[in-house]
Amino acid sequence: MTKRLTEPEQRAISRLVIEVGQRLLQHGAESKLVSDVSIRLGRALGLDSVELSLSASSLVVTTLSHGHCITTARRSPDRGINMKVVTDIQRTVILAEKGFLDALAVRKRLSRIKPFRYPPWLVVGMIGLSCAAFSRLAGGDAVVFALTFVASATGMRVRQLIAHRHFNPFLTFAVTAMVTTLLSSTGTIMGWGNEPFLIMASSVLMLVPGYPFINAVSDMMKGFVDMGIARWTMASLLTLATALGIVGAMNLVDAWGWL
Repeated sequence: MTKRLTEPEQRAISRLVIEVGQRLLQHGAESKLVSDVSIRLGRALGLDSVELSLSASSLVVTTLSHGHCITTARRSPDRGINMKVVTDIQRTVILAEKGFLDALAVRKRLSRIKPFRYPPWLVVGMIGLSCAAFSRLAGGDAVVFALTFVASATGMRVRQLIAHRHFNPFLTFAVTAMVTTLLSSTGTIMGWGNEPFLIMASSVLMLVPGYPFINAVSDMMKGFVDMGIARWTMASLLTLATALGIVGAMNLVDAWGWL
């Protein structure tokens, strides 16, 4: 038999549960994980049951304690994929389940969880290297490797600058794809390298929304069909924006490269 919670206690725990669900959803967790972790936290803190309803941009939580229901809703704007937040929240819930944390301690611990961001220059460098490595694996020579690195690294920096100003993500992807393709098309126009078309093909690989597609499939396979369709649609629109940026740049310089 669980301890009878007062209404203020149940309300405080309900807020913790929906905050956990909101932060997991905002930072890229799959729907099954959002649901399971939120329910586990509620039960660990003394609730009889927790019910969640998820959508692409919001969630609704209903908690039950000795016949008394509380329902709360919260919007969930995207904050970018960040697995550190997801793992830190899971650790907090595990500690609560083991009895090491009460509701107040969970609140304090959640307030200390902050997204981890790599230095922008490190992201730019690693993106450049990864795209350049793809061009090398596809058979490009040192010139193709170098030009792919420059084009993709520059494109990533442009993406960071636009995203920092909170522009629409579709515009961010389209502009980034256009700038990257304009730079990479230089190799095709000038005939640099043994396979200059590889520069254009490899430098835009950083814009493939792989994680959203994986989450979309995972959600649909695990019974969250609406969430899966919403995430699949978002990822498809990002892919379309990227394609429009690439085709627009190719039209500007009349260099069709790998198409």
